[in-house]
Amino acid sequence: MNYMKVAIQKFKKNSEIVKKAVKNADGFVNLPLNAKVVIKPNIVVWLSTPFPKWGVITTSAIMEEIVIMLKEYGVSDITIAEGSLQMSLKEKHIGQKSFEGLGYHKLQKRYGVKLVDVWERPFEKIEIADGLTLKLNADLLASDFLVNVPVLKTHAQVKVSLGIKNLKGFLNVGSRKKCHSADPDKDLDYMISRLPKLLPPSATIIDGIYTIERGPSFDGKPRKSNLVIASSNLIAADMVGAKVLGHEPFDIPYIVQAAADQGISSDLSEIEVVGEKIEDVKASHKYTFPYNKENTLPLSMEKMGIKGLSFHKYDSSLCTYCSAIIGKFLTIIAMSYKGKPFDDVEFLTGKRMKICPKMKKSILVGQCICSLNKDYKGPGQIVKIKGCPPDPEQSALALKGIGIEIESSFFTNLEMEGAFFMERFKDKPEFDESYYTIA
Repeated sequence: MNYMKVAIQKFKKNSEIVKKAVKNADGFVNLPLNAKVVIKPNIVVWLSTPFPKWGVITTSAIMEEIVIMLKEYGVSDITIAEGSLQMSLKEKHIGQKSFEGLGYHKLQKRYGVKLVDVWERPFEKIEIADGLTLKLNADLLASDFLVNVPVLKTHAQVKVSLGIKNLKGFLNVGSRKKCHSADPDKDLDYMISRLPKLLPPSATIIDGIYTIERGPSFDGKPRKSNLVIASSNLIAADMVGAKVLGHEPFDIPYIVQAAADQGISSDLSEIEVVGEKIEDVKASHKYTFPYNKENTLPLSMEKMGIKGLSFHKYDSSLCTYCSAIIGKFLTIIAMSYKGKPFDDVEFLTGKRMKICPKMKKSILVGQCICSLNKDYKGPGQIVKIKGCPPDPEQSALALKGIGIEIESSFFTNLEMEGAFFMERFKDKPEFDESYYTIA
């Protein structure tokens, strides 16, 4: 049997650990001569003020080592490409802002690296299965080799977000939304499992310097793990990464499907792990906050004694453009609760939930759920928060209608949210921002 190699290495600054991991895993075995190479980091979101990047964003320390290594392999055509979250089409040049903030412009000057904001580049329509199409970044499709550099982290909807999930950042807005389909047979797991088939030859280098529990964003709980995982096989890298995070690959539907598409077993039996042993570095990372048995309220809010409120647990049809606001709703409600029960209020999200006729008020968050329930004629009051992402003014009015006063700017001010979470890391030197700069 030809085993797929995956290397796990303990990271140390200035010790060429990434090069060692790639060498031990034969990570660049498929790198062509004179290749046009694209490097894909994971830059989920970018703010203009300090915010917690640990376990959320690929470290610049890893990125610089990769660029230097490619230059040593004789690669001269290197592009860093990413499509960070745009909450509004009015946002311009968000990619270039993140590239500058992470020090990539120094890589540009020193090594001739090109920096590509996916939003400012063309997309091409690609069939992924049975007439189903997505629009993918043209720079990736024109490249000879991809270096995929995800973060080692969990994800509230698909358990882990690693190399396969990182590819979603190459899609245009419409395709990203399409991945969160209302069709349970063609859901998020199904859609992203098809992405590996669209790639040129590639290497996956998972950045586990920092990992995060209950990710993928900065409201999760990061930890310093000091790991690098590398492989020439994306599926194998993700299977090992999932196991290191404490999750069995065969319990993650998109990994199982992607492995099956390549004729690979999802039980690691065909993988040779070199370097550190999985059992020596594995650490349990929960992927979601617990809800009550009925999935109608986060367990923490139920323990607070909140009654008369159903904030139904999100499903995979909830896309990024709504999910960014859901946490804000829950935070506001929890912080504003003074012990008085709500009057049979429910919040609905995503593309599948139906209004409960027993509720006196149903608040529909986002354009999709509003459209799904547009013909409802039941007895309760319907409050629609339209827009994609949901309109902040309507969001504030909806909360006012259940007795909670909040400024609409709270829903748009990500900088304030970033600063709030940043407070958790005061006097914790292990959370070092220097990993996200280029000296």
